[in-house]
Amino acid sequence: MPADPRDVLSRPAPAPDVTVSYGDHPDQLADLRVPAGSGPARPLVVVVHGGFWRAEYDRRHTDPLAAALAGLGHPVAQVEYRRTGQPGGGWPATLTDVLTGVTELPRLAAEALPGRVAAGPPLLVGHSAGGHLSLYVAATAPEAVGGVLALAPVSNLAEAYRLDLDEGAVAALLGGGPGDHPERYAAADPRSLVPIPTRTVVAHGSLDEHVPVGMSREFVAAGRAAGGDVHLVELPECEHFGLIDPESAAWPQITAAFRSLRKDR
Repeated sequence: MPADPRDVLSRPAPAPDVTVSYGDHPDQLADLRVPAGSGPARPLVVVVHGGFWRAEYDRRHTDPLAAALAGLGHPVAQVEYRRTGQPGGGWPATLTDVLTGVTELPRLAAEALPGRVAAGPPLLVGHSAGGHLSLYVAATAPEAVGGVLALAPVSNLAEAYRLDLDEGAVAALLGGGPGDHPERYAAADPRSLVPIPTRTVVAHGSLDEHVPVGMSREFVAAGRAAGGDVHLVELPECEHFGLIDPESAAWPQITAAFRSLRKDR
């Protein structure tokens, strides 16, 4: 029997090296991982986990992904944030938590990991809802982001609401549909914010049953038409979770996409 792609969500991985807080709330924190080897300092990589913004999913399921990225020689921060279904989660705190975390973490990581974090904005690696949040931050504060690798991102919130992805996930995040809160969708929906000013690579599996690949195709096409530096890597034999699984057949293409963001590649 083939392995369950969701196994990566609970697979044991090395523990992070240190945890830092970027705010006073218990979920305003990030786990840091020391880069492998003794090479030069490199930009921080901020991993933004998915889970359709819901409280039952936290940063722990990205441990294998984060450990693998640290193995490539980068310092890594797994950012946590308030999520729907818990006090303070949803609009706007879920979005502003990630924005604050991305802004503060390069400094916090440099202090916690002396000599291992290069100056400059971090690279963002976001999966699913974390891909949405990464695109949101890059659109809102482009000076704070060095590049984005968006893995199966929810890049069109209005369409995700129409499709009822994960049974009301977008409505839970934004408090309703586009007709209820058009200003929230205008501010938070990556599709309404194209072109994203930061170099962006979108990777998406053609077999994805959680976030349709057509969403990424349309988002990238719109961004490129608007003059954005955005590229699509479509993986024909990949579903939703292979993108964050270092043991998947897709992983070499994910690492190639990641390296394409780096100025030192």
